[in-house]
This record gives sequence, C-alpha cells and structure tokens, in this order.
Amino acid sequence: MSQAPWWRGAVTYQIYPRSFMDTNGDGVGDLPGIVDKLDYVASLGVDAIWISPFFRSPMADFGYDIADYREVDPLFGTNDDFDRLLAKAHALGLKVMIDQVLSHTSAEHAWFKQSRESRDNPKADWYVWADAKDDGTPPNNWLSLFGGCAWQWEPRRGQYYLHNFLTSQPDLNYHNPEVRNAVLGEVKYWLDKGVNGLRLDAINFCFHDRELRDNPPKPEEKRVGRGFSPDNPYAFQYHYYNNTQPENIAFLRGTARADGPIRGCRRDRRDLLGRLSRHHRRVHAQRPPAHGLQLRVAHRRFQRGLHPRHSEKSRSADAGRLAVLGHLQP
Repeated sequence: MSQAPWWRGAVTYQIYPRSFMDTNGDGVGDLPGIVDKLDYVASLGVDAIWISPFFRSPMADFGYDIADYREVDPLFGTNDDFDRLLAKAHALGLKVMIDQVLSHTSAEHAWFKQSRESRDNPKADWYVWADAKDDGTPPNNWLSLFGGCAWQWEPRRGQYYLHNFLTSQPDLNYHNPEVRNAVLGEVKYWLDKGVNGLRLDAINFCFHDRELRDNPPKPEEKRVGRGFSPDNPYAFQYHYYNNTQPENIAFLRGTARADGPIRGCRRDRRDLLGRLSRHHRRVHAQRPPAHGLQLRVAHRRFQRGLHPRHSEKSRSADAGRLAVLGHLQP
C-alpha cells in the first residue's frame, strides 16, 4: 500500500505575520518572530504551518498586492530570515505552506510599470488591457469586488486595464503563455527552497473571458455571496465572465507535467500546484450558470476530503489528492 501524502488529515496552523510576533519593536510582526515561536507551535501537535503573504508589497491590500514575488518585504525581515524559518520548521518536523497570489500583482511590480508605458513594449500584453467604447466608457460592465468599476484608465496607453480588486492590483493576462511561464517561475523559486505546500489566493481569477462579455444582472432576491454584502453593487451581477473560466483547467493541469513550466522540481512538489485541476475538470464542462456553482461544490468536497473523519472512498471520489489550498472568490 502506498504511503498517504503528508497533508492527508494534517492539522495546519495559519500564521498571519503582521500580528503574530514582533521582534524589533516596530509594532508589526515579522519572520524572526515566527522563528522564535516555532517551538511553541510545534508543541501544539500541528503538522504544518501556513504563512500569509510576506513578499515585497506597498501593502495597499496588506500584502496581497505583490511587487516582487521573490523578495521578503523589509517590514517582515529578509530572505535569509525565511531560510532560517524554513530550516527550523523542518527540523521540528513541521511542513511549511505559503500563500501565492497569482491572478494579479501590485501596480508597483516591475512587470506592470513596463506594461503601462506603451502598447508595444515587451510586457505590453502581460496585463488585461482593452480599448474604451466609442463614448469613452469602459469596455464592459465588470465590477470590482472592492467596489466600483473593474476598469481603470491609463492615459499613457490610451486604454483601460482590468482590476478585479483594488485599482492598484492590475490583473495579469493569463491568456499570454509568457505570463503563465513567468508566474510559475516565481512559484518554482519557493518550491526549490523546500516549501512543502501552497495556498493559492483567488485562484479562479487567473483567466477572464477573451470576448469581454458583460456579466448578466442578478435578481434582487439572489444578491448574496461570500466576501460581499447584498448592498455591494458587485452582488448585482452573475460573475460569469470576469473569473472562473474553463482555461483554469489547462493551466493547473499543465503545471504538474514533468516537462511543464516548473520542471526540475521533485515530483511531489510539482504535485503541489498541479492537482487542483482534478476538481476543475468536470466543473468547467458546463457553461454558465452551472460552472461557477459546480466549482464551489467541488472545492467544498476537496476540503472535506482533507479531513480524516471522511472515508477513503469519499476522498478518492472527490479527487482530494491536492497539496494546495485553492482560495476561490465569488
């Protein structure tokens, strides 16, 4: 009988660095603080720690707006501090999972700074850009989860860019293979260090509808959802086209191939990213409105499959062989 993967039934302790332990007296928690408390965390009997974003960021969204995927933000310490954290956690028998925010970057990221300058630079197609309508209004009716229009005008290009969250969080264009490879290269950097797992934030926002079709209206009695209230205009639409697209399947499946963009990683670490697709495969066989609902059902089944209370049969049926947590936004 093959050995069960480490995460099957594992107890994971989430650490939000900002509020966990401050070692330099600036009022903000840091990576050295996590290192100092790892003995205590291990004494609780947990199997793994999951660390929320600690990457370089202007902190407009508390670190979920990443300006450099490979650098620790000075607010939290240094890359050497992370290496010490990883080594001590492993010495204590703890696995380490980290957040990855792949659907968008900060507007301060070097990729976006170049992309916004013109329509013909090497990064021109790395973000979601679209022309205005004839009357100057945005390309469609998509809304930001955080309020207002999901499109922001950029005068240097004479185009709008898409932001499903803050205006300072432009969406990457995953229809561009260069973007997919570049992002997975950033992920590989951390896997090569020895990170044991990933939590993929808002993973269903990686792809948008190529045709930029309008989202249809939602009846008032159905204006409910996770992460927003009924009085948020975001609740007024079915979000069929600005997220949760079928292309997510191929992207996630491709990462697990031995010859894929993160080739060179040990097979078990490639599996960390690739197996989410097993939940998406049947989900996107249906077009809206069913596919968004089915994605969330599959995600809940996956979460149940991680829990030891559920039978091995049910876990297999739900294809719960996933070593990442995929965070799905509405």
